[in-house]
Formats: sequence, structure tokens, C-alpha cells
Amino acid sequence: MTEERFDIYDEEDRWIGTASRHDTHRLGYWHHSFHCWIARQEGARSYLLFQQRQSTKDTYPDLYDITAAGHLTAGEDMSMAARELQEELGVKAELHELIPLGHTREELQGYLKGVPFVDREVSSVFGLLDQRPLHAYQLQQEEVAGLYEAELEDMLALFEGRLPTVHARGVNVEAKSAGSSSSLEDRQITADQFVPRQMDYYQRVCRALLHFIAGSNEVDTRLH
Repeated sequence: MTEERFDIYDEEDRWIGTASRHDTHRLGYWHHSFHCWIARQEGARSYLLFQQRQSTKDTYPDLYDITAAGHLTAGEDMSMAARELQEELGVKAELHELIPLGHTREELQGYLKGVPFVDREVSSVFGLLDQRPLHAYQLQQEEVAGLYEAELEDMLALFEGRLPTVHARGVNVEAKSAGSSSSLEDRQITADQFVPRQMDYYQRVCRALLHFIAGSNEVDTRLH
């Protein structure tokens, strides 16, 4: 199988060429990615959806993460990257239907099969309001272990350190694939169970979605 190639950029976000996925992370090249956080409303309450990464993922297995996200491959633009929603969750949405929440630059470091990697990304961040129940999502089993939701206000408090844990409910992909659709799984989650991004990133996403849901036109797009 041919390895994915990414467009790579310098510190000023100027295109400098392409590199394989492996070399992009091994050598720490800047590259672009797509983030989309899904929220839903139920009466006066708002919920934030997030996925659990599969245990077989080469980076950050089993941790909670953005509802849907992915790298842009070489030559791909952001409208094409919205495919991640359909690939991971079965959600068909065009880029213009998403809520633009701004951009963020982040550097994540870790180990991949014992070898250190540096993931330097410039990410375009979006939101999406979607009212379907959790069981209606079509989860990509190779990528997603489960899909969970918790009250958006509680998630903000969790990421701000005002709550030690938050109650979440969700669906596990193994139970879903076995045909179980009658009940949701309850979990208590902590902030350190999420991919170790800056807490400020998670906080700003929650605040921006809360502002949007409240009807404000002043979405905070400063996710740096």
C-alpha cells in the first residue's frame, strides 16, 4: 500500500513540498489538519460529542479526542477534508454547513513503536450542530472505539479544572457492531483521558460552541 503524502510547510506556513506521513512525523514538518466538534441540543441543555480512539491506533490509543479529525493529504483542500465526518461517523456535511471556529497551531510529541515523533499541525477547527441520537452514527471501527457525549457546560468546567470528572454516555463500536442498540454506556471521564493538547484549546472550543448555541454572532475564533 502506498503511504499517504502530506503537503509540508515552514514556520511561516509557506508550502515547501511534500513528505510521507512517516517522515512528516519523524522529522517534525508542519502540515495541515481538519478538526470538527459535534454538538447537539436537547431542550435547554447542550451536549458535546467526542470519540474514543481505537486501541490499535499508533498514536494516543484509547484516549478521547475530537469528534472527527484528520490530516490533509497532498493537494487536498479543506472542503475535501470534511470527508473525515463521513469516513469516521457516517455524517454527510459540506464545508459551508460547518461552523468555523478558527485555527490552531499545536506541537504534540510522543513515541511511535518506540521511536520518538513530533506532530506539528496547523488545524482548521469547525463545529457542527447535529441532532441525531448517538446510535444513528456509523462509526469507523478501524479508527473509532466509541462515541460519547457530555453536557457542554460540564465539559468546559472539566477542561478549566472546576470539575474533577464528568458523566458521559455513549456507544461502544464493538457493542454496536454486535447489534446492541438498546442502551447507552455510562462513564466517568477526566481531562487527562483526552489527547494531551493544550487545555486552552479544549476550553476555547467549548466556549465558542456555547456562544454559537446561545445565538451570539461573536464566535471566538482565536484558538491559538
